[in-house]
Amino acid sequence: MQEITRDDIRNIAIIAHVDHGKTTLVDGMLKQSGIFRANQQVEERILDSNELERERGITILAKNTAVTYNGVTINIVDTPGHADFGGEVERVLKMVDGVLLLVDAFEGPMPQTRFVLKKALALNLKPIVVINKIDRPDARVNEVVDEILELFIELGADDDQIDFPVIYASAREGIAKNSIDDDSSDLRPLFDAILKYIPAPRGEIDAPLQVLVTTLEHDNYIGRICIGRVERGTIKTGQNIVVCKRDGGTVNAKIAELYMYSGLKRIAVEKACVGDIVAISGLEDVNIGETLCDIDHPEAVPFVDIDEPTVTMTFSTNNSPFAGREGEYVTSRHLRDRLFREMKTNVSMRVEETDTPDSFKVSGRGELHLSILIETMRREGYEFQVSKPTVIMKRINGVLCEPMEQLTVEIPEEFMGVVMEKLGPRKAEMMNMFTMPDGRIKLEFKIPSRGLIGYRPQFMTDTKGNGIMNHIFIGYEPYKGEIPERNTGSIVAFETGEATTYGLYNAQERGTLFITPGTQVYEGMVVGECSREQDVDINVCKKKHLTNLRSSTADETLRLVPPKIMSLEDALDFIKSDELVEVTPKSIRIRKKILDSQMRYKEAGKQIKNSL
Repeated sequence: MQEITRDDIRNIAIIAHVDHGKTTLVDGMLKQSGIFRANQQVEERILDSNELERERGITILAKNTAVTYNGVTINIVDTPGHADFGGEVERVLKMVDGVLLLVDAFEGPMPQTRFVLKKALALNLKPIVVINKIDRPDARVNEVVDEILELFIELGADDDQIDFPVIYASAREGIAKNSIDDDSSDLRPLFDAILKYIPAPRGEIDAPLQVLVTTLEHDNYIGRICIGRVERGTIKTGQNIVVCKRDGGTVNAKIAELYMYSGLKRIAVEKACVGDIVAISGLEDVNIGETLCDIDHPEAVPFVDIDEPTVTMTFSTNNSPFAGREGEYVTSRHLRDRLFREMKTNVSMRVEETDTPDSFKVSGRGELHLSILIETMRREGYEFQVSKPTVIMKRINGVLCEPMEQLTVEIPEEFMGVVMEKLGPRKAEMMNMFTMPDGRIKLEFKIPSRGLIGYRPQFMTDTKGNGIMNHIFIGYEPYKGEIPERNTGSIVAFETGEATTYGLYNAQERGTLFITPGTQVYEGMVVGECSREQDVDINVCKKKHLTNLRSSTADETLRLVPPKIMSLEDALDFIKSDELVEVTPKSIRIRKKILDSQMRYKEAGKQIKNSL
């Protein structure tokens, strides 16, 4: 078989920690490669096309694009930075021959930097280190390069990988340099480094076809689109192929259309060969990790092992008194179909049936991973309920073990005491402490994943919004013991109706409210957080009785404290094990699992009796 080197192609992924500038750098590369017209209006963060990505300023899904430089097509994959979307990073690394490791010139290597670099080194990918944000006034470029070298050594990189080239860049300004003291007005040094250091794809052009599917997309006109790299051979439009399934079976199929990337567009082509990254339509029954093969040679390409989920939640149909008012998809069949469809594209998610047909167990890489799915589904018109997130325990050699995380916090020194005090009961163990150049303290902890559920809002309150926290899964360790739940109770609506100013005025003395006057409530709905440990039932629909001695406008003189409006993440962090979050296209409500107050007290009494 003839093995060729495709010098006209480079395949790279951009990997980094959250907010170190991956998507902004891709923006600059796209703009400077000349794919846009001179007068074309171009948004910031072009690749973050998903509505949620644009709102939150994070990348959730890996994206493919391509630019041309000096006659060479550079296929670029922009990857997420959050550990919760690590499954996206792991699978797309199978498509590339090298990575741009982007590191913030002030923050240096962070937990997710370690995670993505470890995956890249394990696949023997060639790294180029890009020190980004060199225009920051607090940049500490030389120290960061040393920290990256230490990280490479710590992760067991070989001599070739440790000898990495370094590019200094400001993605926002659209400049890159080979040396920090060079003058530069564009990203040309980065493009030159990609061509020089990233290996060109090699493979057998006349061997039987193999394409590993690493991404799935959906197009309203074309249907399902499979994206992958041609590992060997040549693929053509209209070609009959065989699909090697992950379970060992095979299915015959036919290529309807074949596309390659140019900038943000897919361009239809007649054929592609070894080393090309292609998009294929017409294959409805193909999933991530499966191989498209020559019809006479069904040989699967080994797929990367995706890390297992660590957090699970129960999704169930909405059975509250307000069920069906706002959602388009409300039945268990709708919910089941949507969740199992998600599992086909979201490789690190698991969905399991439960004993009841209305509930499904959904497991993912973290709270953010699951909350993004919940938010996406509610925007699509789904209505359902979710339980409190819980971690997935394992028995290893007969010992009960739980997932552990490396937690990194950066805080002003005056908040160190309160952060340590709150992390203690959550079984956190401090591993390192550094003083940052700007005087802030950087603390590293090892903490059970359970200890982080519900901690972020507490952390932001304790640090008055000045703290930064990041965490990443590091493995399983023996169970660390009980971690106390929230030590405050809930203010629960006593009857169904419309909340009044008078009713809420009486309720606000008991704690913090989550709703405003005029909000529709039902019995058993949580309307606030009680300042004491016990739950309290209050009639928030109560009206002041009018007499001929009292003005009907007397309500207006009652002053209410502005309520705390709960976002989806706030609600998931807040709920206890006897509560649910009701999710509809227009509302996020917190409710008790048992709505009737008498039934709730009886159940609580039974549990106390059983525990004695």
